[in-house]
Parts: sequence; structure tokens; C-alpha cells
Amino acid sequence: MVLPPVMIGVDETLDTLDALIFSGGPDLDPAGYGQERSQATTAVSPERDGAELALLRAALERDLPVLGICRGMQLINIAYGGTLVQHLPDVVGHDGHRTQPGSFDVHPVRLSTESRAGQVLGPSASVCSGHHQGLGRLGGGLVASAWAQDESVEAIEDPARRFVVGVLWHPEEGEDLRLFEALLAVAAPSA
Repeated sequence: MVLPPVMIGVDETLDTLDALIFSGGPDLDPAGYGQERSQATTAVSPERDGAELALLRAALERDLPVLGICRGMQLINIAYGGTLVQHLPDVVGHDGHRTQPGSFDVHPVRLSTESRAGQVLGPSASVCSGHHQGLGRLGGGLVASAWAQDESVEAIEDPARRFVVGVLWHPEEGEDLRLFEALLAVAAPSA
């Protein structure tokens, strides 16, 4: 079910769901994590930010399984009190996470084998990414679970929850469905 970015009916919506996926999209508004907007931050949608944060926070209260993809991972970090780097090339010194806007770049990531993501994908994976933002301060209660070759964080999770995983790449762009399968396995209603 695709959910519209509205602030009404959050509890009623969650009553009908077994899990949530927060997808990619435009940059998050830096005002939501206490920063001034840089010139590199474009196409923000404060309405979407507010609606998704309300939905995510309510889902976390219920311990509903959550997978965040790219912007969705950034949203998870913000919900936990973290911050973002508004233009990652300024920090890592290259544009290898998104060489051309609107297309995806493939690069390797290293995963912690003790993490949920690492248990699903193994110690390394080749991923499709298309982001220019990254994580700044990690939100409270979250752990980093994957890193790019430049050591920027590529996945986060909350080990205290049933399933809260965020990845900065786009698993829907490849043929590896294991993250989605892991989410579904946790979300499957008991018979």
C-alpha cells in the first residue's frame, strides 16, 4: 500500500500494516535536524518530512518492522535525534555515491557480520546508490552496520527493536531481494 504524506489517520493506518518501508526521495529539510539549509540541499518537502516522521515514530512505538531506503535511512536517523551531512562530497572528497543525479552508481560496502544487515547480506555487498547526503551524528540507540570504502556510513539499525534497518543504497534497483525477504519474515503475522 502506498501511503500519502498526510498527518491524519496515523494510528488507523498502522492498524492495517505489518511493516513499513520508507523509500528514497528528495532531501530532508535541514530545519528538522537543527541546521541551516545549504545550497546543495534542494527539493525539500517539509510536508512529506512531517508526515513520514509522525508515521515512523508511531511505528517505532508499536515496534513495527521498518526498512528505510536512502532517504528512508536518513529519516530513521533524524527520528532518533541524529543529523545529516547535507553534501557528502564536501566531507569524503569525491562524488562516488552519486556521480550523476538521476542515475545509480554501483559500489561495494563492508557490513558488520554481527548486525542484522550483515547476517542477511554477509560481510560485503555490491550496492546501487544515488545519494549526495549522508549521516552526520548517529541518532541515539542506533548502530552503524555498513560502510563504504571511504568509511561513510551506509547502513544503520536499532538492535533493541524487532527490525529497524536503514540502508543508504537502493536494494530495489538490483536483483538481491534478501533485505525485503528479511523484513517480510519478521513482519509475517503469526498464524
